[in-house]
Amino acid sequence: MRHLRVSMDDSPQEIDFVAQLTEIQLLLRLYVHSLLPGDAGAHDVVQQANATLWRKRDEFAPGTNFKAWTFSVARYEVLNHRKQQARDSWMLFGEELEQILADDLVERTDDTERRHEALQGCLKKLRQEDRELLIHRYTATAGSLDDFAQRIGRSVGGVKVTLHRLRNVLLACIEKQMAITEAES
Repeated sequence: MRHLRVSMDDSPQEIDFVAQLTEIQLLLRLYVHSLLPGDAGAHDVVQQANATLWRKRDEFAPGTNFKAWTFSVARYEVLNHRKQQARDSWMLFGEELEQILADDLVERTDDTERRHEALQGCLKKLRQEDRELLIHRYTATAGSLDDFAQRIGRSVGGVKVTLHRLRNVLLACIEKQMAITEAES
C-alpha cells in the first residue's frame, strides 16, 4: 500500500479512516490470500483493494463495521481478479464455492485476530532473550540458527530445545487466553 500521509489539513474522519485501514492490513492480506491460495497476484489484489478503499472512503459510514466493509470491497477485487484469470483461460473456483469460502473466511478472521492478540500478549510475558530467539528464528531476514547459537554461546541442539519449549509455552498461553476470551463473551 502506498504510504498515506496524514497532515494538519486532513479531516478527523480521514485521519480515523487511515488509522482503521492501517490496523486491518494483516487481516485484509490474510483474507485475500485465503481467497486466492497460491496465486502470485494476491499481493496485487490487496494493493488494488487498498486503492479502492481509499477512493471510496467517503462511502464508509463511521460507526459501522469497518472490517465487514473492507472485506466486501476486497472480495469484489478478488472477483475482478478472477474474471481477469477467466479471460486468461484459468478459473480456479466456481462463484458458489467462492461465496461459501468467503463467508467462512470472514468468520475465521475473527478467530485469527483474537489469536494474534493473544500471541502478542503471550510474547510480552516471555523473557527478553526468549523473545529475541523467537524473533531471530521467525524473521525472514534472520541468519541461520547455527550463527545465532554461536553468537549467544550455546549449542544448536540447545537452541532447538529452547525453541521447542517456547513454542509449547506460547501454545499453552494462547489457548488459555482464547478460553478466557471465549468465557467472557
